[in-house]
Amino acid sequence: MTLKQLEVQGRIWLTLNGKPLLGKGRVELLKQIEATGSISKAAKAMKMSYKAAWDAVDAMNNVMGTPVIESEIGGSKGGGSKLTDAGKRLIAEYSVLEDKHKKWLISATEGFATGLLER
Repeated sequence: MTLKQLEVQGRIWLTLNGKPLLGKGRVELLKQIEATGSISKAAKAMKMSYKAAWDAVDAMNNVMGTPVIESEIGGSKGGGSKLTDAGKRLIAEYSVLEDKHKKWLISATEGFATGLLER
């Protein structure tokens, strides 16, 4: 093993009151819904079933206690979905947290490697 190969890794998963709320996959799902205007199209883009996508959105809505997306059913406009302000805030705040996490992982990797060299 060389120290160049050493890397501290980790993922972020947020819970609210002990219930799963948000991780990288759910953030990507919200971004896809925002980009496509559709849960179905977002699910296809992510190669997941509509049911899995809907279940993830429903879980986020339930845990948050407020909708993260608004949906319109059919009609002359064909329906669709868009992010609520709460959904947009989740993406924005997760992005800030993810940037801080990446910086911490780099720092932790450097610190750990330095500690190994000192021994």
